[in-house]
Amino acid sequence: MPTVEANGINIYYETHGEGEALLLVNGYGDSSRRWLHLIPSLSRDYRVVAFDNRGTGRSDKPDVRCTMETMAADAAGLLEAIDINAAHVFGVSMGGMIAQEFALHYPDKVISLILGCTHCGEPNNVSSTPEAMALLFGPERANLTPEQNANDAVPFLFSQEFIGNNADVVEEFIARTLDYVTPLHGYRRQAQAIWASDTYDRLPQITAPTLVMAGTADRIVPVENSTVLASRIPDAELVILKDSGHGFWIDALEDASKAVLDFLGRHRRVR
Repeated sequence: MPTVEANGINIYYETHGEGEALLLVNGYGDSSRRWLHLIPSLSRDYRVVAFDNRGTGRSDKPDVRCTMETMAADAAGLLEAIDINAAHVFGVSMGGMIAQEFALHYPDKVISLILGCTHCGEPNNVSSTPEAMALLFGPERANLTPEQNANDAVPFLFSQEFIGNNADVVEEFIARTLDYVTPLHGYRRQAQAIWASDTYDRLPQITAPTLVMAGTADRIVPVENSTVLASRIPDAELVILKDSGHGFWIDALEDASKAVLDFLGRHRRVR
């Protein structure tokens, strides 16, 4: 299990494949295991680097204040520690917020940028429903078992049709979530970073080629947020996946893989 020390903590990471580096950045409370469905297609042509954000998975979980800038610095330190000078950066949900800060603070380290099901922070984001907010940030989380939390998240990540037709994928999702349970303070510290984040005014400073992706059925980060991001980032491309949810890289795996690989292929440094 490889770990490196970066930005004052130990970070768990794994690499798959060879080629230009592609850094995958997880969402709120998630570990790198959330990418397992997508990694096989991406790693055929790229050196995929998946890692656990601070507070999750097998990385350190310090109970100290952190920001999106902190977690972007973690990612930059990881790349430096494993001798990667620049990478394509793909972040989803909170990971997309980290990726925005990464692109703003470390532009020379970004070959291209993919922002999935994410937003620019307060006060310019389109808010989730009260039910989704309660799921993510409500005090009830502390009173539920990890299994209950994982099961409660399923209908917010996938459509009812997908859930009904893919019981095996849903069961695997729950099992992956329970492999490395995020402690309550890990959620709390990441939530503080989410609420403090605001990139809206700085988005025009992003210079990397950018793809913004989302599903029309996203119940956690409404799809309108992706339209905002794409309108603010110079020359950004926008891909909207019909009837896909917040877990679009799982419930629309084929279409998501195709869109990502097409974008990456057009922005390689080495062909």
